[in-house]
Amino acid sequence: MLEIEELNASYGNVSVVHGVSLVVDDEETVTIIGSNGAGKSSVLRSISGMIRHSSKRMIFNGTRLDGLQPNEIVRKGVAYVPEGRGIFPRMTTIENLLVGAYADKDKKSRAASLSDVFRMFPRLDERRKQLAGTLSGGEQQMLAIARGLMSKPKLLMLDEPSLGLAPNIVQELYKTVKVIHEQEGMSILLVEQNINYALAVSKRGYVMEDGKITMEGESKDLIKNDFVRKAYMGM
Repeated sequence: MLEIEELNASYGNVSVVHGVSLVVDDEETVTIIGSNGAGKSSVLRSISGMIRHSSKRMIFNGTRLDGLQPNEIVRKGVAYVPEGRGIFPRMTTIENLLVGAYADKDKKSRAASLSDVFRMFPRLDERRKQLAGTLSGGEQQMLAIARGLMSKPKLLMLDEPSLGLAPNIVQELYKTVKVIHEQEGMSILLVEQNINYALAVSKRGYVMEDGKITMEGESKDLIKNDFVRKAYMGM
């Protein structure tokens, strides 16, 4: 589904990603783990077309993403849920969701998408007319993910979804992520510092350090790896 070869990215003159290559297959959940500043989020932003980057190739479902604008990448079937949620606080829950479906001009299709996300996130249905800025942190994260789903993506990219959330909310959130993957058959590319959750819900993982991929493998093997356990799990 997604194939990236030798991705490089920068902010101005500061290079943050160096020669990263990765693959996400159909209906697969893949995670990128690493410390703060390792370049994980910059990989997702590059795929989304949000920061300056170059690559030998970046192909999604047979189409090159290089040079496309962020809105064009969304139309190709890639949804990005950013770190910090990025919701519109002065808009209602339902207005935020409809922003996610801006490319869908069919009213019946948008209504069906709303029904789907409300089924998946019933708490948002209860708060559909509430201003997004007044939702709890967990509800705002649910809204950010639901808004991404409104574009009907084939690949959902989640950037630090557990950041700032209480442990019980994180557990609930990851149950939903698992449902999205298993019931919707959606591929997921996850960036997460909560290593236990990230490796528990993913099939494969990549470890990033200083802008480079330093290790990759099956998640079940990475979670047993001595370096990963010591460096990122405090064991």
